[in-house]
Amino acid sequence: MSATTDGTSRRLPAGRKADLAAYVAEQGQVTVANLAERFDVSADTIRRDLDALDADGVLIRTHGGAISPQAVPRPDTGLDVRLRLQTSAKDQIGALAAGLVRDGAALMINAGTTTLAVARHLSEHRDLTVATNSLRMPTEINPLAFRDLYVFGGAVRLSAQGTIGAVAFPTESGADRDIRCDLALIGVGAVNADAGYSTSNLGEAAMMSAMMDRSAKVAVLADSSKFGRRLFAQIAELGRADYLVTDSTPPPDLAEALEAAGVEVLTPPAAG
Repeated sequence: MSATTDGTSRRLPAGRKADLAAYVAEQGQVTVANLAERFDVSADTIRRDLDALDADGVLIRTHGGAISPQAVPRPDTGLDVRLRLQTSAKDQIGALAAGLVRDGAALMINAGTTTLAVARHLSEHRDLTVATNSLRMPTEINPLAFRDLYVFGGAVRLSAQGTIGAVAFPTESGADRDIRCDLALIGVGAVNADAGYSTSNLGEAAMMSAMMDRSAKVAVLADSSKFGRRLFAQIAELGRADYLVTDSTPPPDLAEALEAAGVEVLTPPAAG
């Protein structure tokens, strides 16, 4: 502690940063303005503290604030931030989901951070056909893994770095060409025993549902932070998926509902 000219005490910078890190971990997400008021320092000082803590891997710097690496992000949190959240869980899910993919398969993959983790685990696969609304997928997946990669058109949702539109490719005459895939890999925002799978955006929900409808098998991907939540738009009921690929065993009520719906839950060996 140090004394100011009026006799009050002020935390030294190292102590303040430790307190700041603890506060971010407790709150999940914070703003620079909130932190400046709480710690009675300037916004520029808080920004420097957050930059230093981000460099140390203690928290994740965002526009206007910071987020704890363990936090459940808000629906509008950008993809670059979400890529740094629950990284270990997503990597485990990506490896498990890649194990469902056979060489030569046709895949539907929606935009999202967990599905990008799957793409990174497909590097040893070959002759895949991939249809996606992810604008990041073409740069994340090994070019040797696929024979053809198609990106659906539509409006661009910048926060997800993906498109929203019809799950279709028009012919020269303007009619939609019928497409079917072997497996849909769908990352969702929430998994609920009563509400099924949901996400925050109505257009995304419709697109994910259409991807499921055009696939012989469906694997839903969700880390354990999504369990028990319900977001704005339902994608499908639990039984629409053949697999739920996750990092941890679901809580009893959700596990029972998944079993009743005929969904096979895939978790890493340690989680099982």
